[in-house]
Amino acid sequence: MIPGGGQPNMQQLLQQAQKMQQDLATAQEDLAKTPVEGTAGGGLVKATVTGSGELQALVIDPKAVDPEDTETLADLVLAAVRDANATAQQLQQEKLGPLAQGLGGMPGLPF
Repeated sequence: MIPGGGQPNMQQLLQQAQKMQQDLATAQEDLAKTPVEGTAGGGLVKATVTGSGELQALVIDPKAVDPEDTETLADLVLAAVRDANATAQQLQQEKLGPLAQGLGGMPGLPF
């Protein structure tokens, strides 16, 4: 039998939950400020997104621009943005994964 009736220290649990929540918020802020780059066409198109996935910049090398073939350019832009977003998602998993797992065991939290 656990001394004190086996009840967990609610104050301590609340403090742990608040710290995890603060750590998660800090990690999300850091992600929103972290630039991540994706490329396509051997670097002809470069997309920069934040770690949270917001598109910040798009650079298109003039060699990629063919007025007769705008579809290829559109495909390169999409590929570069997708590449950047995939890297951003990987960064999110690295930064937020352990924090979200820590919060996942607490009832009433949406993780």
